[in-house]
Amino acid sequence: MHKRVLLIEDNALARFAMVEILEDAGFAVEEASSGDQGIALQLKKPFDLVVTDIIMPKKDGLDTIKELKEAFPSLLIIAVSGGGRNRDVDSLEAARKAGADRVLHKPFTSQELVEIVGDLFAGRSDHP
Repeated sequence: MHKRVLLIEDNALARFAMVEILEDAGFAVEEASSGDQGIALQLKKPFDLVVTDIIMPKKDGLDTIKELKEAFPSLLIIAVSGGGRNRDVDSLEAARKAGADRVLHKPFTSQELVEIVGDLFAGRSDHP
């Protein structure tokens, strides 16, 4: 059975690209365009891992991560963010504190995304 990944990303082009990358790597991927939509999907049929953008309108990735971790403490979460370099570092550090297992700076390569997802599924993490 394929590992199930939920991708939460408000940018349609970025979402399309990441879905393609993850599906090509053999993961079953569903997508959400907002934090609220992603949380609703996770509540309906829980995923093995969530990849979420941080900077999104309405419910941002930090609130999404907090809500998901509250309801599903063992859920694996990867936070991704672009933004300005300083804002990016701050938001990704905040994502770690909110419960993200890994963080990824945009832009990233297909290989980086697949490796991080694979590492988390294999039980490996880059921080204590």
